[in-house]
Amino acid sequence: MDDAKGTEEEARHKGSHHGSGGSGGNGGSTAPPAFAAAVEALRAARLRPQVEVEATRAPQRLAPHAFALEAAVVDGDEDLADGRLVLLHDPAGHDAWHGTFRLVTLVRAELEPEMAADPLLPDVCWSWLTGALQARGLAYGEPSGTVTRASSHYFGGLSARPSASQIEIRASWTPREGLGGVPDTAAHLSSWCDLLAQVAGLPPAAPGDASVVTLPQRRGPQSR
Repeated sequence: MDDAKGTEEEARHKGSHHGSGGSGGNGGSTAPPAFAAAVEALRAARLRPQVEVEATRAPQRLAPHAFALEAAVVDGDEDLADGRLVLLHDPAGHDAWHGTFRLVTLVRAELEPEMAADPLLPDVCWSWLTGALQARGLAYGEPSGTVTRASSHYFGGLSARPSASQIEIRASWTPREGLGGVPDTAAHLSSWCDLLAQVAGLPPAAPGDASVVTLPQRRGPQSR
């Protein structure tokens, strides 16, 4: 999966330009205790069964320590949505982050072309992200990101294929740090999985939760 280029570029400019001595995808044996605890919480988080999550190689130049996860919302052998979540940590902190941790994400899914043409869609998608965090009572700061929609139309030998549209959310935010300077990364991961499920068109994890807006009917599952 491609990196969340926009927000990771932002994090790069806000952060220190460290080399490849960071923690990478495995947390690293030399990681500071706060980062090690945050990563362990990510590994131990219990998530809704429709979301498959696994560790992946983390970017090395955004912060001294980084840990990354990839996830997909799966229905049988089909992916409904997929994404990447990166946890960054710099013990020295950054004024722009207002903390020592930063979460960076990319989420994407296929949509019906009619839905992709809705002028309100970008605002709604951004509200899904902030709403997923707020629904779990999570405190965070300095949110930023982009919502991009793209359409593909096929011609000539490919003209039989239906037009396809994709929504892509790239974002970053600073999780509030708790005891020992450790943010509740497990809860942030659960919120992120709620966002993935929403984009995929799944119902909210908690029935009747008015703070979650379910995605309208979307195109059928896309092959991996």
